[in-house]
Amino acid sequence: MPPMHQVEEINDVARLERYTLLWKAMLSQTPGATFFQSLDWLLVYWKHFGGDQRLRVLIGWDGDRPVGILPLVVRLEKTRAGTVRVLTYPLHDWGTFYGPIGPDPAAMLRLGLEHLGRTPRDWDLMDLRWVDDEGTDQGRTRETMESVGLAPHRQAWDRAAVVDLAGAWDDYWQSRTGKWRESIRRYHRRLETAGRLEFVRYRPKGTAAGEDDPRWDLYEACVELARASWQGGSATGSTLCHGSVAAFLRDAHAAAARAGALDLCLLKLDGRPIAFVYNYRRDGRLFGLRMGFDPAAAPLGPGKVLQYLMFRDSFERGDAHFDMGVGSLAVKEHWLTSVVTSYRLTSFASARLRAQLLRLKRWYVECRYGDAYLAGGKSCRQTA
Repeated sequence: MPPMHQVEEINDVARLERYTLLWKAMLSQTPGATFFQSLDWLLVYWKHFGGDQRLRVLIGWDGDRPVGILPLVVRLEKTRAGTVRVLTYPLHDWGTFYGPIGPDPAAMLRLGLEHLGRTPRDWDLMDLRWVDDEGTDQGRTRETMESVGLAPHRQAWDRAAVVDLAGAWDDYWQSRTGKWRESIRRYHRRLETAGRLEFVRYRPKGTAAGEDDPRWDLYEACVELARASWQGGSATGSTLCHGSVAAFLRDAHAAAARAGALDLCLLKLDGRPIAFVYNYRRDGRLFGLRMGFDPAAAPLGPGKVLQYLMFRDSFERGDAHFDMGVGSLAVKEHWLTSVVTSYRLTSFASARLRAQLLRLKRWYVECRYGDAYLAGGKSCRQTA
């Protein structure tokens, strides 16, 4: 790159707030950007989980013109080859995809990787996960890593169900199986017979539009439904009601309301919440974070009916894309229009024994199983 290109590295999260306007401007130009790539989300994430990680946010400049932002973290991870230092994106599996921020992500990635090559190496593997290799990325991360000599190893990371909301609702609904449509109609009739049915969808436009009330009453209704369902006894640490993430998700909820990135759907029967779908949104693209229903109302199919009402409403609003998240594809198959795969691109430090052991172990798994584990519903991180 010409000498006028520079990279500014930020390791102190407090300094990031100075770049709020720049971050928003870059995010608005990022192809397929999500709430997870926003500074709003990163600040909340770091408050709760940054204590044992090192922040490495890289900002690229072409003279006085910003090129983009590359948010990275270095974290310790336990593997069968021992504990390794991993340089990766700060997504932590909350979303499906992540990548550099700005109008030309590949240019920012190249600037960032060249900068990393000039600085002391504090990682054993560079593991850029959640890459939309077959979508918005179009293989650019792979090509960029190769161009700077990092020899990336490409591996499928996980799969997610997606609903394409472009077009007309009737066309989409008719593309579902007749058996499924009849099942939804039957559940809908049962609920309407059981009492007064109310569909609530809350989408504040954000502080900039003077509309950022987090509506804690609606949020608490979602948490209570999660607690009453199987999620109340889940040990995964990822549900709305789980103690290890409850405070984080509450703070993220408030941040999403301020940013205009919140989309909360609730189904009520005679004023009592019986199902919820909790989403984040940006520019017509939605991400389904969590959903649940009251098990006492299970015979009435409240979760299925709420999804039906939500998708129909999204078509009417002009939403474009709904990412239902990774896992449980069998549960989502009646709604999805496609399945997308996220990828990891890994560069193993040649001078680090544990990194090389991990590389050999990953090679062995791939030679023995190929992508069978992913096709069987497991993510490749379960074999790491």
